[in-house]
Amino acid sequence: MAGGLDVMTMRSPAALRLEQAYRTHPGTVRAVNEDAGVVRLQAGLWAIADGMGGHERGQWASRTIADALEHIALPLAIEGAADAVTEALNAANATIWAATRKSGAPIGSTVAVLLIRDDRYVVLWAGDSRVYRHRARTLSQLTTDHTEVERMIARGLLDRRDAADHPFRNVLARSVGTSEALLLDRIEGSLAGGDVFLLCSDGLSGMVDDREIRRALVSASPDRVAQLLLDRALERGAQDNVTVTIIGCEQATQIGALLLEI
Repeated sequence: MAGGLDVMTMRSPAALRLEQAYRTHPGTVRAVNEDAGVVRLQAGLWAIADGMGGHERGQWASRTIADALEHIALPLAIEGAADAVTEALNAANATIWAATRKSGAPIGSTVAVLLIRDDRYVVLWAGDSRVYRHRARTLSQLTTDHTEVERMIARGLLDRRDAADHPFRNVLARSVGTSEALLLDRIEGSLAGGDVFLLCSDGLSGMVDDREIRRALVSASPDRVAQLLLDRALERGAQDNVTVTIIGCEQATQIGALLLEI
């Protein structure tokens, strides 16, 4: 699925317009895609969920989250919209947790959500699916991975330079559906013309480093960037599912000029 030329004007003092692109792929090894995406341009909501639990169970878990976010009504105010997303994720957590208890084996999913309203954004997440923001040629990872390795780094037990090869690098410390209570992290901030957001599963971030992501985000339209990043992960073997969502925020005059060049 791609949404490269889907455009919406946000009601904001800067008259920002949003352009989106979405790609997902099972990768080169796995037969089942356990990733699920939500792309609701008109609602200002995007999300990625990366299921775990093996094949159909992981796929079901991520799809449960995506379905919950696809069908909620979102208030215009960003605080109300964030509350609605949190409520939907708590409901999904309860559904997946019940399945986990019944099966006796862990079933769960990461989730990363981006909400945009006027000149504000909110990011909510659990797990290691990521949200990045590119602004003024600087790439910032807005989320922090909820992994055992990140916990060890935060406690001073592991140097970040050794994290990439650590045996616990993919062990989640937090996710949706693996405990009765869901704990989400949240950050928020102001939008600026020229901002580009990237949501991705670890199938991308594990194959393409931040320096390459930054170069890609500054080089082309969201549709072209999404395809470029997916292609790069596949070229390198993509042993996990890969999902990429790009949201470009431009002033109306800027994006009009960009689209004329495509």
